[in-house]
Amino acid sequence: MSTAVTIAPETFTTSGGIRLRVVEEGTADAPLTVVFVHGWTLTKHTWDRVAAGLPAAAGTPVRIVRYDHRGHGESDAAPPGTATIAQCADDLAELIRERVPDGPIVLAGHSMGGMTLMALAERHRDLFDARVVGVALVATSAGDLAAPSLGLPEPVAVVVGRGERLVRKRLAGARGRRLSRQAGWMRPGLRWLLFGRRPRPEDVADTAEWVAACNPANMAGFRESLAEHERLHALEAMRSIPAVVLAGLSDRLIAQSHAVRLAEALPDARFMLYAGAGHMLPLERTDEVTARIAHVVRTAAAGRR
Repeated sequence: MSTAVTIAPETFTTSGGIRLRVVEEGTADAPLTVVFVHGWTLTKHTWDRVAAGLPAAAGTPVRIVRYDHRGHGESDAAPPGTATIAQCADDLAELIRERVPDGPIVLAGHSMGGMTLMALAERHRDLFDARVVGVALVATSAGDLAAPSLGLPEPVAVVVGRGERLVRKRLAGARGRRLSRQAGWMRPGLRWLLFGRRPRPEDVADTAEWVAACNPANMAGFRESLAEHERLHALEAMRSIPAVVLAGLSDRLIAQSHAVRLAEALPDARFMLYAGAGHMLPLERTDEVTARIAHVVRTAAAGRR
């Protein structure tokens, strides 16, 4: 008889003493585990609706693991010098070895979460090759993120970029755990930056709360790491497994060209673009994202029989 996994949040402590908040769901003895990895300034809750719908969509028992990166959500802040994508990959490798010690794994990463998967393939290739049987790259990039255009005319983008760098410097020196206890003021800007047409107001509100909960200094540190992220070469590890690349045509943060670059590096991956959708695909196109990840799960499970 299958045993259900509790959905109560738990804590995983890295070898460096950083506590990460983890949620495990699904079937404890499922033959396959799906690990969801969230994006910059967001939390594990980005994946709430996708995780809830995945078992039924996949048509097979799955175990699901989600967690907050260091410096995000309910996890500990990242100590100076550790707010990096590389460190997130090391944290993920430790989490897998501790919480998912055996069996095949499908990895799903949104935005910086997808970049973390690339860094995992780069830094822990043995683990990746031995355990990872499928991957979903959602609204993410392999690099060239130092100066995103945000869909603006070049002169305007240059001015906005200068302002962003000034804000980043101020955040780097901040000591507070949260940007604000009232995230309402952030909603209009995040609505413009992260969402496409007609988002649900509650999704914008939730996203503002998640961003406001991100450690300010860590937010700046991870932004520096995003600018340095160049891992197109790491995609080679994903060429032999089922993969999907998903992107929104109205994504201002990571333009469509980044998804095209990923698809070209992974010619056998399913490549889907969603008209009217922005950066927050797990919220904006929940059913479609769930279906595509479910397809990866089914394909990976069938390939191991």
